[in-house]
Amino acid sequence: MVGQLERFNPAMVALRPHVTRPLYFEIHRVSPFPNRSLDVDVVLDVMIHDLDAIQWLVGDVKVSEIRAVGIPVISDKVDAANARIEFENGTVANITASRIGTEKIRKTRFYQTNSYVVLDYATKFASVTSLNPEAAHPLAGISINRLEINDIEPLRAEITAFLDCLENKTPPPISGEDGRRALSLAVGVLDKIEAHRLRLDV
Repeated sequence: MVGQLERFNPAMVALRPHVTRPLYFEIHRVSPFPNRSLDVDVVLDVMIHDLDAIQWLVGDVKVSEIRAVGIPVISDKVDAANARIEFENGTVANITASRIGTEKIRKTRFYQTNSYVVLDYATKFASVTSLNPEAAHPLAGISINRLEINDIEPLRAEITAFLDCLENKTPPPISGEDGRRALSLAVGVLDKIEAHRLRLDV
């Protein structure tokens, strides 16, 4: 369960029951340069949260292709990166992660059949925009459902879930296999970044 903090974000908890079949993701995770974790690149530091989330939302579908670029800007590690992940069912995720931004952004947007989903981890906001196929006019059938959030601090929720597993001797809500899948995908992204950096000679 270690590290899958965003799964416990109240916005994600509220959104999860509304996820059907994601088709295309646009994800941005940007922050000012940190004073910590300078011994690790931006992929293993922050992008891995989104890599875990998309695999969880897409389900038990294998990754078919990874394309990625990344560059060091301030540190000697990759500080800004973009990855395009394609799954065997055709779902595509485009993820940008940067730790050299001027503001903090933690947004995920994705499209699924008949709906558009917005998730903001930082502000704990989630909404689902959908069409009513029975409406007299397409524009009249648009509805935006801002989901009700139970505002619990994600780290507290994660620790509580862990303690519940110990007390009740139940399986954790997030398996070791989930963690391994996220790490494996992050390593795959880093391999593509390294290949591209060799071409750039940076």
